[in-house]
Amino acid sequence: MKTICSNCEAENEINSKYCSVCGYKLPLLENQNAKTEIEEAKITKPKRKFDLKTFLGFIAGFIIMFFVTQSFFKPSIDKQLAEMANEINKTCPMNIDEYTTLKNVVALPNKTVQYNYILVGITKAEVKLDTVKRYVFPGVLQNVKTNPAMKFFRENKVTLNYYYSDKNGEYVTEYIVKPEMYE
Repeated sequence: MKTICSNCEAENEINSKYCSVCGYKLPLLENQNAKTEIEEAKITKPKRKFDLKTFLGFIAGFIIMFFVTQSFFKPSIDKQLAEMANEINKTCPMNIDEYTTLKNVVALPNKTVQYNYILVGITKAEVKLDTVKRYVFPGVLQNVKTNPAMKFFRENKVTLNYYYSDKNGEYVTEYIVKPEMYE
């Protein structure tokens, strides 16, 4: 079966698109037209191969986006500490024992929380600092290291300040527990 060129009337092969004599575009048969479109689609559609670089780029982009969205939508640690301090302060002042009252809690910059205590019925002159340091600070440190309620602080490397004042509000002592002390 041959196709006749409508321009120069030369005979051409049935699957030819252009006349072999004059270069004129040949009319396509309907069946041939569909076949040609499929062949053209195959030619223009590249075969998809697994591209490791593209895959790794996608994974890296996903990881970066995950951490960026976490940092935007998850409150900063300082903000979380401020919220926690506000919640605790709703119950303050709070009697800890017969000698100590928690006056309030303050969230300070750089992942620091300060607990402000009042020594009940005691003046600064009556406090034996070396005795307090020997017995109170080890207990405070042990509490930070082992108390399940302190897990959030340990995981986020929060510095904890324990500030003590006497019954008149005068500064007595302060204990600072830094992350390297409880890790």
